[in-house]
Amino acid sequence: MFDLGMQELIVIFIVALLVFGPKKLPELSKALGKGIRELKTALRGVKESIDEAETSVSEEIKGVETSIADSINKEVQPETKSEEGKEEKTEKNKDG
Repeated sequence: MFDLGMQELIVIFIVALLVFGPKKLPELSKALGKGIRELKTALRGVKESIDEAETSVSEEIKGVETSIADSINKEVQPETKSEEGKEEKTEKNKDG
């Protein structure tokens, strides 16, 4: 994530040790770890919510697509049948 090497981590640890002292450093590390854990949990929850919303929206879109396709087919089929009927009547008129 941050591409920190071993040397950078050692420098950060030494600076933190000098700034906070050996007594406060374990407490700060524990608090930092707890905060990062809570952040990861919250991010996981947000990701799951987004995935659920995406799934429900996809299902709804598929339902709408099916409904539209059915409506179009219902509208096209009567027109096709009426055109076939007109052609038959025209042929009968020509023959008769």
